[in-house]
Amino acid sequence: MGLEQLDANQPPERFYRGGVRIDRFRGTAKGPDFRPEDWVGSTTTLAGETRLGLSRLRDGRLVADAIAADPVTWLGDAHVARYGPSTMLLVKLLDAGQRLPVHAHPDDAFSSAHLHRPFGKAEAWYILDGGTIHLGLRHDVDPHTLAELVSWQDTTALLGLLHEREVEAGDVVYVPPGELHAVGKGVFLLELQQPEDLSILLEWHGFAIDGSLDGHLGLGFDLALQAVTTQGRSPDDIDRWVRPPSEGQSVLPADSEPFFRLERHVVDRKVVIEPGFAIVVVEDGELKLKSAGGSAHVARGGTLAIPHAAGALTISGSGTVLVCRPPRA
Repeated sequence: MGLEQLDANQPPERFYRGGVRIDRFRGTAKGPDFRPEDWVGSTTTLAGETRLGLSRLRDGRLVADAIAADPVTWLGDAHVARYGPSTMLLVKLLDAGQRLPVHAHPDDAFSSAHLHRPFGKAEAWYILDGGTIHLGLRHDVDPHTLAELVSWQDTTALLGLLHEREVEAGDVVYVPPGELHAVGKGVFLLELQQPEDLSILLEWHGFAIDGSLDGHLGLGFDLALQAVTTQGRSPDDIDRWVRPPSEGQSVLPADSEPFFRLERHVVDRKVVIEPGFAIVVVEDGELKLKSAGGSAHVARGGTLAIPHAAGALTISGSGTVLVCRPPRA
C-alpha cells in the first residue's frame, strides 16, 4: 500500500482568528481568516458535526472510510487487536491568530460517564513558531471561586491564575486532561490529541462564540467544571510538561506516552522510520519518502498518512520530519 499525500483540511468559520501561518507553511495562497486549524488525516469530526473535520485522500475517499474498510492494512494487527479500528490520534496544525481562551478538556473517565464518548482529550504541542503559552494553575483554586470567575467573565483574573511560559520553535508541551491552558497570539504549532473535539471554555468574551451556550459540552457549567483540575501546579510540574527541542523516537514528555507519540528526525542524506500507522509532517527542507508501496517528493508543509502496510519508510534528502503516531499497541 502506498503513501497518501494529504491536502489542507481547514474547517471554516471557527471562533478564533488564524490561518495565514498554515497557508504560509503549506505554500498555498492566502485564504480567509477564521480557519486557524488544519485537521491532518483526521477521522474525527468537529463537535456536533457529522462530516466537518474529516479528511479526504486525494482519490476522494474519506480517510475514516478507507480505514474502516481495511483497518489491519492501515493500523496493523497489534493496534486493531488492542484498540479496534480507531486511529487513536487526531493531528492538527494550529495558528493562533489571537490568544485562545482559557479552557480545558475532560479525561476519559469524565467523557465516558457524562458524554458517552470513548475518549477524553489529552493533547501535546510541537512549537513551529514560538510565543507565550499559559498552562496549569499557579495555586489551588476553590471550585466555587472558579465558577464565579467564569460567570463574571473575568478574563484577566482567569488568565492570571495560570503559569505563563515563553516557548520557542522545537519546544514541546504536554497538556494533560483537566489542566487549564491557553495559547498566546502568534504561536503556530503542531498538535497531537486524542481523537475527540471536547473543550470546556472558561472565557469567551471577545471571541466569536457564546460560551454560555456552547462552552460546557451541553452539560451546564456546574457539571462541566468538575472536569477541570483545581489543584495548583509547581514550576517543576510545568518544567516536566514543557520541554526544549530534541530529536529521535520520543520527543514528547513521558506523561503523554499513554496517548500518542511524536518522533522528530533531522534528515541528512537518509533516515529509516519503523513501520506503523503515522501522520507525517515535513517541518522544513525537501525530502523523498519511499516505502514498499511507492514514493513521494515532499517539501516544507507537506503532510502524509502512512499505512502500517507500507512498511519501513526511507526518507532521504535534507530537512526535518515530524512523525505523529498513536500509542503503542
